[in-house]
Amino acid sequence: MNLRRSYLVAAALVALSALASVLAFPEMPARMATHWNAAGEVDDRMAKRFALALLPALSAALLGLFALLPRIDPLGENVARFREQYDTFVVLLVAFLTYIHLVVIAANAGYEFEMIQAVSPAVGALLYYVGVLSEHAEPNWFVGIRTPWTLSDEEVWRRTHERAAPLFKLAGGVAALAALVPAYAELLIVVPVAAVALYATVFSYAEYRRSAV
Repeated sequence: MNLRRSYLVAAALVALSALASVLAFPEMPARMATHWNAAGEVDDRMAKRFALALLPALSAALLGLFALLPRIDPLGENVARFREQYDTFVVLLVAFLTYIHLVVIAANAGYEFEMIQAVSPAVGALLYYVGVLSEHAEPNWFVGIRTPWTLSDEEVWRRTHERAAPLFKLAGGVAALAALVPAYAELLIVVPVAAVALYATVFSYAEYRRSAV
């Protein structure tokens, strides 16, 4: 995706999220539901001014941050090698937050649906693309599996990301399946991601030790 076009798309999504907040404001309850437990019950609320501002502001902040990171990364020239995947991830992350924002507004507007079933496919899609990004990521300080061992050895970085990429894709597929079994949704989303992160960390250490022999 073209750099300029990708960030224009992400900025348009931030604007859409903000516009949705403005239009929805009069119809929202004074305290909006903002979190649901595994049973689909509301377990946290927030004043609507803050609830409607939170995700648009977070999206805007993350968009600005990800635009800045390649410029301040000491290994920024490496980011240029996978910039297409990097920029696509930024767009997908902003799209994910925009989608979550719209779903929260819809729930507070009285539409009835299972929150976890609405959210888990989006989580799965984002995790799947983390796998795609991992396939292309070059050593840098901000994106990817950044352990002391991957950052110390480019070959360890490469092997760790090659090993983790399909696992992140698998974790994304499992997370999406949580929509079919909402009773186990938290396990299906959290456990695979935690397992992949732990495995990648241990793998990077083992590969570093092996290469040092």
